[in-house]
Amino acid sequence: MTSDIKKFQEIIGYSFKNEKLLIEALSHSSYANENKRTHKSNERLEFLGDSVLSIVVSKHIFNNYKHLPEGELTKLRASLVCEKALYEFSKKIHLGEYILLGKGEEHTGGRERPSIVSDAFEAVIAAIYLDGGFEPVEKYILSFIPNDIIHKEPVFNDFKTVLQEVIQKNPEEKVEYILVEEKGPDHDKAFVVNVCLNSNVIGKGIGKSKKEAEQMAAKEALELMGYGS
Repeated sequence: MTSDIKKFQEIIGYSFKNEKLLIEALSHSSYANENKRTHKSNERLEFLGDSVLSIVVSKHIFNNYKHLPEGELTKLRASLVCEKALYEFSKKIHLGEYILLGKGEEHTGGRERPSIVSDAFEAVIAAIYLDGGFEPVEKYILSFIPNDIIHKEPVFNDFKTVLQEVIQKNPEEKVEYILVEEKGPDHDKAFVVNVCLNSNVIGKGIGKSKKEAEQMAAKEALELMGYGS
């Protein structure tokens, strides 16, 4: 493991003072469950990394795309921080090869599963932030952001953002995403999410991750409201 950790640091261009943070960031819950005495999963780091990523990307596009209104900035940010975008970014550093997986996930293609790899990508962001502060993590994140993002096709249709923009025309309306079911074994889970408008279900989605299920629920809601493609 030590040689892999060293090699990964060379790839990302950042040397950790506390390598335990990086090991935790690379430890999927399936691996942590099999090694409870020695390893923690990357889920808490993923939570922090998601926020750090959003701040860095928001600052970048706010400063560099001064002509864009708030709504367009929101869409642009969403296309850069969604699961599919992070999965594409992770390929540049071969992140899947370095994730620590349990035996079940290893045998069922966990290294190629977008939800696992994108979560690990966020966890690595948090690890760099905790180890070195804002400046190195900002440099790291921006190394993945194309210079001409404004001219590229969106990486992903962010249905949640579009639905929120539709709904917020009526300030009294409230949208909420509710996880209603998890099914399947740990290495091949499926999540079912309802999107509710003022407690009324307006869409249902199924996905391999909660984020994907939420997107599919928002997509169905938009289609039912007449905003489908």
